[in-house]
Amino acid sequence: QVQLVESGGGLVQAGGSLRLSCAASGRTFSSYAMGWFRQAPGKGREFVTAIDSSGGSRYYADPVKGRFTISRDNAKNTVYLQMNSLKPEDTAVYYCAARSRLYTIAEFLYDYWGQGTQVTVSS
Repeated sequence: QVQLVESGGGLVQAGGSLRLSCAASGRTFSSYAMGWFRQAPGKGREFVTAIDSSGGSRYYADPVKGRFTISRDNAKNTVYLQMNSLKPEDTAVYYCAARSRLYTIAEFLYDYWGQGTQVTVSS
């Protein structure tokens, strides 16, 4: 069992930056691929980025490529999402998720989810 807790969300002006954190419980964090998803008001949840268990491989959705960076610290059981050059369309609840196999963009394949953290970007 893995429990995930996101933090770091908030209100920021367009062009600003935020760093989200996702702290995981359990001793097997280093064996999980991790993903970030987001859900904007009135829309479905969408894939943002993912990282493999070692941190050596990452994948980004096109809307965030070049602006967002995913990273992880397995010693701290934490995955991060650095978000730069934020746009109003990045406004959403951001969720982290864990998968015990290879990372994927398919949300239904993730095993564990956090409760989400709100990110609001004002224009």
